[in-house]
Amino acid sequence: MRQRLIAFARPAARAVPALIVGLVALSTSSQAARPELGVWYDDSGQGAVEIHICADNANRLCGRIVWLKDPLNAEGVAKHDRYNPKPENQNRPICGLQILGNLGLMSDGGFDGGWIYDPKVGKSYSSALVLSGNDQLTVTGYLGVKMLGKSFTWRRAPSDLPRCEGAPPKA
Repeated sequence: MRQRLIAFARPAARAVPALIVGLVALSTSSQAARPELGVWYDDSGQGAVEIHICADNANRLCGRIVWLKDPLNAEGVAKHDRYNPKPENQNRPICGLQILGNLGLMSDGGFDGGWIYDPKVGKSYSSALVLSGNDQLTVTGYLGVKMLGKSFTWRRAPSDLPRCEGAPPKA
């Protein structure tokens, strides 16, 4: 029995250092070292999300809206999170709103285990993302089973993209 446990533990022992190295690389990386970091146009082209290292966990990725093609509603007022199911959150401005959180680095190089919030419908989903090219990011939202989720392609935004009012300053 002891031999079987040792044989089982060996592959895991090799995987753990690789995962630790990956997490350390994430927590100490710059934008050049983690190509997922930066500003990305969403699949609609109507908004842009800045992906950054989470403030409360240096081993995770988060993201917030920093640009909107149309930042004002029909009345000329800044758009708010009006579809949020929590009434106390419905007055939050869309610009600067965190919509990605807690995405952890996986052994395959992608990120998973996080969440994404869609302010257009006021719903949150489990989320994963993977770099699918230098300037393409595949973002998947899912409930329970990732294979049954929906994937979207985000494209890298130019570095000089102006930020909407309410967005935090450039990191």
